[in-house]
Amino acid sequence: MSDDIHFLAAERVAELLDPDTAIRSQRAAFTALGDGAADLPGKIMHPSRFDDSVVFSYVSRLSADSGAVAKFGSVNPGNAASGLPTVHAVVTVLDPATGRLAAVMDGTTVTTLRTAAASAVALDVLAGPDAADLAVLGSGTQALAHTRAIARVRDLKSVRLWSPTPRHRARAADTLAAELGLPVEPVATAETAVTGASLVAACTLSTTPVVRGEWLAPGCTVVSVGSFEPTRREVDAEVVRRALADGAVVVDDPATAAEHAGPVVDALREGLLTPESLVPLGAVLTGRRTARDGPGDIVYYNSVGLGVQDAAAAWAVVEAARRERR
Repeated sequence: MSDDIHFLAAERVAELLDPDTAIRSQRAAFTALGDGAADLPGKIMHPSRFDDSVVFSYVSRLSADSGAVAKFGSVNPGNAASGLPTVHAVVTVLDPATGRLAAVMDGTTVTTLRTAAASAVALDVLAGPDAADLAVLGSGTQALAHTRAIARVRDLKSVRLWSPTPRHRARAADTLAAELGLPVEPVATAETAVTGASLVAACTLSTTPVVRGEWLAPGCTVVSVGSFEPTRREVDAEVVRRALADGAVVVDDPATAAEHAGPVVDALREGLLTPESLVPLGAVLTGRRTARDGPGDIVYYNSVGLGVQDAAAAWAVVEAARRERR
């Protein structure tokens, strides 16, 4: 039986899930959600009583011809100080017909690549056609992955990058500039990064806002991937207010966001938002909802991460591995 199972380490996953493949997988994931075609049970996010880690578990199935996928792992914020990814996980893939184990793969790489790819899909569909100036908040694994992925869907003119530690942001900026051939400027404050940007990607684990609504230029699109539990909020309430007034508050899944996305949880509790005002990304991709009526609209997208994203990415990896065996 083991001959039929793909065991895929991080390096192999990264080879098979190249940026364009990852982006295609996430378009497929959110299109399936928009069409109501995917299985998406509720996810588990459990903060530890022992430290600041969070254990999580996701299960989903993208389609009838791709089997169930489960991811289990943890978020460990302290890893950032050691230069390690803050998310570690393992992904298992089951055969769609028999339920037998089809693959086991490194879930950290899947998470990194699918999260960044989904943000690229979101920015591509939500941002104005001329948006090309990117602000990145963070200098870790997700910040680098986001910049790389966004550069695949947008012809970026400039990137400004901020994180609290000067040497980290300088190193990240140098790495990205060399890879992408773009001007990437490390800046001393989050405000400097965000002011005037048409695209903002917040990739931190902050429990206090690093993006403030008063900084946003007209037409700005903000993506936040670090506000994935109620205690984390990368953006302040003014970001939500401006998006609600002038554009849209978009989420990966309204029911999930209402329980897990810190800024959304706060806004719902305070009556600033209603569940009906949350726009699912899949509905925008499939044309069922709109997020932007004019070039000056502010759009805020909060991603907490969904199992269907892992399902789409994992099956893209499995299919690529099977093609190579033929």
